[in-house]
Amino acid sequence: MEKGGSVYIMTNFKNTVLYTGVTNELIRRVYEHKSGFDSKSFTSKYKITKLVYFESFHSIEEAIAREKQIKGGSRKKKENLINSVNPGWEDLWDNLQLW
Repeated sequence: MEKGGSVYIMTNFKNTVLYTGVTNELIRRVYEHKSGFDSKSFTSKYKITKLVYFESFHSIEEAIAREKQIKGGSRKKKENLINSVNPGWEDLWDNLQLW
């Protein structure tokens, strides 16, 4: 059985730094970012704790391909993507936990 995956974008409190990632367990991965799991990581250094965008896929390969596509785009394209589903740049964490 194929394991699904998700691509996600997180940011800091002031929305100045964007981080795009991919995972096979979105809730666990976002929790790790929020808790500062790896204190030496990019997301800990820049206090990236707010989930502002995510997409889920049937396979991790699809998610990885989408991550590469998003990472290859400009910041403006990432902002447009976030604005298309989350114009207020609200933290989607609470809603994600309801899934």
